[in-house]
Amino acid sequence: MDSLDITRQRLHNQRLVGRPCERPETVVQWLCAAQAQDYAGAKWAIAQRTTDVTDAELDRLFNEGKLLRTHVLRPTWHLVTPEDIRWMLGLTAPRVNAANAYQYRQLELDDAVFTRSNRALVKALQGGAQLTRTEIARVYEKAGIRASGLRLAYLLMRAELDAIVCSGPLRGKQFTYALLDERAPRAKAPGRDEALAELARRYLASHGPALVKDFAWWSGLTLKEARVGIEMAKAHLQHETVDGKVYWFAAGQAAYGELETPLVHLLPNYDEYVIAYKDHSATLDPALTGRAGDALMAHLAVLDGRVVGGWRRAIQRKVVTVTMNLPLRPKKREKAALQSTIERYSRFLGVPVTISS
Repeated sequence: MDSLDITRQRLHNQRLVGRPCERPETVVQWLCAAQAQDYAGAKWAIAQRTTDVTDAELDRLFNEGKLLRTHVLRPTWHLVTPEDIRWMLGLTAPRVNAANAYQYRQLELDDAVFTRSNRALVKALQGGAQLTRTEIARVYEKAGIRASGLRLAYLLMRAELDAIVCSGPLRGKQFTYALLDERAPRAKAPGRDEALAELARRYLASHGPALVKDFAWWSGLTLKEARVGIEMAKAHLQHETVDGKVYWFAAGQAAYGELETPLVHLLPNYDEYVIAYKDHSATLDPALTGRAGDALMAHLAVLDGRVVGGWRRAIQRKVVTVTMNLPLRPKKREKAALQSTIERYSRFLGVPVTISS
């Protein structure tokens, strides 16, 4: 195995080449979670791993609760399935709360406040109600709890981490919150060791080959916990050393052959293909040396599995304009592959997409 093999295997395991998933829910379940503070970007990430799904269809699935948005793994939003949300929260919420501890103290938020705020939230949402952030702020204020700015954000995040609330249906373009008990069925919770092994196994099946520190970064767990999880899942895994680094992946996965190149992906910011790793050496083009931080914060232009630049979108009512930021001018065949990707993006959005010159 070399760095090119790592790139090929990740593309296949993340369902960006080869056989796509049949349904959007299957994509999210396969990946375990998809980072989603940019909701529009997260939908496009899912669409590229399945077939013929549209932006409108993903909104429908989200509104129906087939995909849920909450704070899990790291201190940011992810899309997860109702089947996975509870055990993943149980495993990773303690680490997120530990990461938030300083802000909790600065905002004068303690267990007594969280008990009161969660109780007020349950009372306001029970019976199938869904409320926007602004409406929940009024609920808190009525209960005598100061709720604005960062304080409101951390009150709501704690309610998500405590498995009280998750996303409700969109109200126009506004997000709402609903009770988790009314959006996701309760199931027998696995023990911590079982959950840790399950997360390690599924991460390495869908994201491997990956390093221990990649799993720790993605999961929000400590390096020690990441090692323990991989050790417990070892019967389902194998590993190889490349350039002195030990890469883990699911046992029995086929060695993937040559890619049909040129292969162009326009991935959104925070796509799992890049955000799920601490070490980006296998997926960043050497031409981006010294500019990796800028590249990883943008939407990602990927050529043959390597991030070669960025792109941005300007969304108007009846057209979307894509502007490319590439260090090197694409060749004729690469331009054709890019145009094919643009056409797919247009079908997904249901509006014309043009490339700005």
